[in-house]
Amino acid sequence: MSFKDRFQGKDFLTLMDWRKEEITYMLDVSADFKRQRMMKEPHEYLRGRTVAMIFEKHSTRTRFSFQAAIAHLGMQSFYATPDVMQLARGEPVKDTARIIDRYCDGLVLRTYGQNIAEEYAEYMDSPVINALTDLTHPCQGLADMLTMRERKGRLQGLKVAYVGDPWNVCHSLMVGSSIMGMDMYVAVPKGWKPNEKITKFAVEHAADGGSQMIVTDDLEEAFTEADVVYANTYHSMGHKDIEERKKAFAKYQVNDETMRLAKRDAIFMHCLPGYRGEEMTDSVIEGPQSAVWDEGENRMHTEKAVLALFIQ
Repeated sequence: MSFKDRFQGKDFLTLMDWRKEEITYMLDVSADFKRQRMMKEPHEYLRGRTVAMIFEKHSTRTRFSFQAAIAHLGMQSFYATPDVMQLARGEPVKDTARIIDRYCDGLVLRTYGQNIAEEYAEYMDSPVINALTDLTHPCQGLADMLTMRERKGRLQGLKVAYVGDPWNVCHSLMVGSSIMGMDMYVAVPKGWKPNEKITKFAVEHAADGGSQMIVTDDLEEAFTEADVVYANTYHSMGHKDIEERKKAFAKYQVNDETMRLAKRDAIFMHCLPGYRGEEMTDSVIEGPQSAVWDEGENRMHTEKAVLALFIQ
């Protein structure tokens, strides 16, 4: 069996399903697609295939990056939200999944519960690609790691400091860091912590690979000598307790002062959308250490790799 055969026809629901060498291969394919795009080399390897896109949550980067990637690969995409589908009238997910499976060669799904993505995967033979759930955001995780590797030349041994809401993006970074041998410090106020299942996985895999996975309320501990400083909003779609969150995270802002705790050549990352004046300042995201725009572009290249590897 060739290395590529490990992916074809499989689902891409979480980075927890993949080993270090497999993630490395996904990143290598992503980098090659980025090169082809820069050189304007045609790469319509999946001409004639069709991809359904069901988005329950609003999106900018995920929708545009996936639709661009799908087009570059020569495929046709069909975008819909549940309110224009029979899902809005109570049709079961399993019925929708089985019908889409008869029409399309894959499904890109942006939804709420991880269980919803898993249910689509259960009832579809074609690959289901997780474009975000409340628990995980594996496509963002791949783009983040590609950006770190481009900017730092490696992943193994990097120190990543994360500050922001400890949910889907944080979870995928934790999983990716633990598999790829990076130290990761999650800086959150007391009373806030990542998902227990994700934390257990990340701590165990980090230990197996000789790295560290630390959750702390000490921002200075997290940022000191970090290679990567990663900020994320602490109030996202669906949160009702915004004022409580603003108060809790007020001391966890990434600004010029806190960036100085990291290494002089540290990079700043943010998955976006970002709120200047809250989790980070304008001077940081617009500053010379920012890798945010490369990170956003890399969503397209890594998603293209996932589509090319997983769709048969």
